[in-house]
Amino acid sequence: MFRSGNPALKESTFLDLGSGTVVSRNAGTMTLNGTVNKTGFLLLLTVLTAAFAWSQAFGADGQIAPGFSAYVWGGMIGGFVLAMITVFKSQWSPVTAPLYALVEGFFLGAISALYNHLYEGIVLQAVMLTFGTLFALLLAYRSGLIKATENFKLGVVAATGGIALVYLATIVLGFFDIRIPFIHDSGLIGIGFSLFVIVIAALNLVLDFDFIESGVEAGAPKYMEWYGAFGLMVTLVWLYIEFLRLLAKLQSRN
Repeated sequence: MFRSGNPALKESTFLDLGSGTVVSRNAGTMTLNGTVNKTGFLLLLTVLTAAFAWSQAFGADGQIAPGFSAYVWGGMIGGFVLAMITVFKSQWSPVTAPLYALVEGFFLGAISALYNHLYEGIVLQAVMLTFGTLFALLLAYRSGLIKATENFKLGVVAATGGIALVYLATIVLGFFDIRIPFIHDSGLIGIGFSLFVIVIAALNLVLDFDFIESGVEAGAPKYMEWYGAFGLMVTLVWLYIEFLRLLAKLQSRN
């Protein structure tokens, strides 16, 4: 019932209604407004640390500042570790989700500064496209234009898994200086691949909306508001990075 292509939002994270577990009235239950508010808070934390990392990107001479790579690698690795902790210990999400947002902000700010240095204005375009996609998909979901049927979920999950395998292969082969041809280039195949990944990332938002709504209806524990917000953040970060990659490919053709 609760299937999402997002690994952070998986079936086992919500309350098992068949187990007869009852959430205490004092503890409260998950609400949609609570999840939205916490998503906004996580976005704010991400923007704060991203702005700081951006400000540290370049020295007075316009060159990359010494030690700046620590923001990229530290944010990326730290974000991954915190994400894994949150996935396996969802009850810790009131603490780990804000920490993830802060740490991921360092990575996003650093990588964004580097992309913007190469292609001026690309970051603003990627941000606008990311949030435009978020609101468009939310409107389509709420209006019933897009429905998260079981076949729809299975297709998105399968495509997401396939993309994950391609990226994993890219990382592993990179250690041996082997590069997968075409898909990471700025040619038509590379642009087509990026468009495909963006579509799948966007459709994951639909599954995330459905997952959160199902959790609210099921009376999931209050802390799951943080977990649901964290799951949305994971998808938004992925979508933003993919928009950056696509725009970079397009501008490199000019």
